[in-house]
Amino acid sequence: MNPQITPNLTPASDMQKPLSPLSKLPIALDVMGGDHAPEVPLEGAIAARKKGLELILVGDLARLHYELSKRGEEPHTWQIEPSFDVIGMDDHAADVRKRPHSSIQVATRLVKEGRASAVVSMGHSGAMMASALLTLGRLPGVDRPAYLNRIPNQKGMCLLLDVGANADVKPQYYLQWAILASRYLESVQGLERPSVGLMSIGEEDSKGSALVIEAHALLRAAENLNFYGNVEGYDLFRGTTDIIVTDGFTGNVLLKSIEGEAKLLFGWIKEALSSDLQSKIGGLLVRGALKKILTRVDPSEYGSALLIGVKGLSFIGHGGADAKAVMSGLLYAQSVVEANTLERLQQALNQPIQPA
Repeated sequence: MNPQITPNLTPASDMQKPLSPLSKLPIALDVMGGDHAPEVPLEGAIAARKKGLELILVGDLARLHYELSKRGEEPHTWQIEPSFDVIGMDDHAADVRKRPHSSIQVATRLVKEGRASAVVSMGHSGAMMASALLTLGRLPGVDRPAYLNRIPNQKGMCLLLDVGANADVKPQYYLQWAILASRYLESVQGLERPSVGLMSIGEEDSKGSALVIEAHALLRAAENLNFYGNVEGYDLFRGTTDIIVTDGFTGNVLLKSIEGEAKLLFGWIKEALSSDLQSKIGGLLVRGALKKILTRVDPSEYGSALLIGVKGLSFIGHGGADAKAVMSGLLYAQSVVEANTLERLQQALNQPIQPA
């Protein structure tokens, strides 16, 4: 049986010390990113600050002063880095190169310049990856970074990647992502030889597209990887493996399907428990248990996904995130910073990311 991953994927207690030097730096938040910016990201930032996080807000200076004052905050007590442009959801990711004053670019440069420990945005995921590649660069041996997401399941949690950074992939990407995620769990979680599954349409080695079959052969040949084999959609929830790799298109569809179904199911439960007096009484009796379950599956509890494979800590959240999700994303980013994640990954990747 695979070792169980702790539900929130925070570092094991014996691996938290010493804290990374980066933990002394604030986190840069792109306040202009997302469907409800700057109001919602700002509200999430205020909530995170109350929990002790140090932040640099990146965005339109006048607008941020107005929004902070509107919420009873004193703007002069916040660190604010002005930006003069916003890359919207309808813009092309390649626009990053010619728009250096966009909030995503300004926030990412703060990490590059050593002024921030990490960058978090609820904005354009493609632009976020392009900015990280352009500004931070890739770790040695990595062709393309991937978004790594945490999915709750029967055994605690599974890492799913890619979930949106790369719609078109090559077989070697799967191998690189599998090793990156494995080193993440080994170095940060202390999980020995985490198991890796390859998402396919059947568990047999011969099942899947030509791309998946070729990737399967690469993963199987890698001696420095604990490759389980092919897995299917339901294995994600069974906890068959600690890590599942797939292309960014499939991973993104899968992630959003999971989130949509979770919201629908809890909506149905809420509706059923308020349909009549007897149901309402029953609802009061199970309220505590339901809240515990909701906490485990609520997407806003997880907040952001780590872009793994770049020389810096970059996190992306959903464009439609609420304030709770923004706060959770910032807290997760801080936990990754404090765990020396970047340093540990760089040390662990001294061995080549190639099949043996």
